[in-house]
Amino acid sequence: MTNMVNKAQGFGLSLITKIAGSDVLDQFKLRKFLEKSLYQGSKIGFKTLTKTQKAFKTDSHVSKQRLPNQHKSLFDLSLTEEQQMTCDAMNHFASEVLYPLAAGADNNEKFPAVLWQYATDLGLNDYALPEALGGVATEKNILSNILIAEHLAKGDFTLTAGLLSTFSVINAITQWGSEKVQSTYLPSFTHDAEIQATFAIQEATPAFNPLKLKTKAMLSNGQYVIDGEKTLVLLGETADLFLVNAELNGSPEVFIVKRDSSITAKKSPAMGLKAAETVTLKFTQTPAERLGDEDFNYTAFLDLGNLMWCAMAVGTCEAVKAYCIQYANERTAFGEPISHRQSVAFMIADMAIEIDAMRMLILNAASLAEAGQAFHREAYLARLLCAEKSMKIGTDGVQILGGHGFTKEHPVERWYRDLRATAILHSGLHA
Repeated sequence: MTNMVNKAQGFGLSLITKIAGSDVLDQFKLRKFLEKSLYQGSKIGFKTLTKTQKAFKTDSHVSKQRLPNQHKSLFDLSLTEEQQMTCDAMNHFASEVLYPLAAGADNNEKFPAVLWQYATDLGLNDYALPEALGGVATEKNILSNILIAEHLAKGDFTLTAGLLSTFSVINAITQWGSEKVQSTYLPSFTHDAEIQATFAIQEATPAFNPLKLKTKAMLSNGQYVIDGEKTLVLLGETADLFLVNAELNGSPEVFIVKRDSSITAKKSPAMGLKAAETVTLKFTQTPAERLGDEDFNYTAFLDLGNLMWCAMAVGTCEAVKAYCIQYANERTAFGEPISHRQSVAFMIADMAIEIDAMRMLILNAASLAEAGQAFHREAYLARLLCAEKSMKIGTDGVQILGGHGFTKEHPVERWYRDLRATAILHSGLHA
C-alpha cells in the first residue's frame, strides 16, 4: 500500500512539476491552484476511507455562490490555452493512471481506493469549487467540465464515472444550491478531501422516466423526509452524501441526503460499470434538504448530467478507435494487415465520423448552457445520438477484433459493456 501511495504522490508531483514552468499559469491565474495541489499532495497522504458519516458544518461567512455565464461567441470550437492544458493533464492522467488500473478494477468489481489520492494530487475537485472557496472556478466552466470527462474516459469509462461523482455533486451544488446548502456543504469539500458524494437518480422501473418518480418526499414537522428506492448508484455503499431526486407535491425535486441508518444498501452488479460498485439504496423516512430554491431547473439539472455521460462515451469511443487502428495494422490475414480490407477500413472510418458528430452535438449543447441560453433540445439530440452511436462503436470494436474481441485479453469487451450505460442512465453526473 505504501508503494501505491508513493506512486500516487509521485505522479501528482511530477505532473505539477512538468507544467509549473509554463507562462500560462500566471496568465490564467493558475499558479495558486497548482501550488495548492502540490501542498495537498505532500501533506495529506493516503488514508483508508471509512463509511462513517462526515461532519458538515455550516459556515455563516459563505455567501451564495453563482458562477457568472461565460461571455463569448457560441459554439467556438477552439480551445483556450487553459482548456488545452487541462486536456493535456487529463490525457496524461488517463494513460498513466486510469488505463493500467482499469482491467484489474473491472475483474475485481472494486473501485481502486488509491485513485482518491491521485485525484487529490491532481486537484480534480478544485476545478469545480468556486475561487472564493479555494477552488479555481471564476465563471461557469461547463465546456471545461465536458472536456475533463471526455479526456479522462480515454483511460476508462467506469473509473472516470467514479472519480467524477464527487466532482459532479460539487458542480450541482455550486450551480443550483441555496445559500444555506452552499454554506453547509461547499466549505466541507474544500477542507476535507475524503468526503465522497454521488447521485441517486435511477429507479428500477421499465423505461425509467426521471420526470415520473416513485420515490416520494414530504414535509414532516418542518423536515423533509424521503421514501423510495434508487438503483445503479455509483459508489453508493461508501458515499457520505447523496443527491436524490424525488417527487414533492406532484413535481420532481432534488434533495441532499447525508448517510445515516435510515439508508440501506444492496449490491446491484450490472453488465458494465463493475468497478463503480453500483448498489441499490432504500430510503426510509430519510431526512433530507432541498438542493435549490426558486431558480432551480430540474430539466437543466438532468440535461447537464446526461451531457457528462455523453462526453465520457466520446472519450471511450476514441479509445476503441485507437485500439482498433493499432490492432488492424498489426493483425495479418492472408499475408497482409487486416486494415487493408475495405470492410475493416470503412468500419474504422465510420467510427471517426460518428465520434466527431457526437462531439459536435455535445459541445454545441454545452456552449449554449455555459452562456446561459436554452439548451434542452441540443442536449436531448446529443443524448439520442450518443446512446445509439456509442453502442455501435463498442459493437464494431468487438467485431474488428473477431474472436479476440470476445475475450478479456483485450479491453474492447469492457468498453463495449460500459458504453451501454450511456443509453440507460439518466443524469447521475453533472457538468
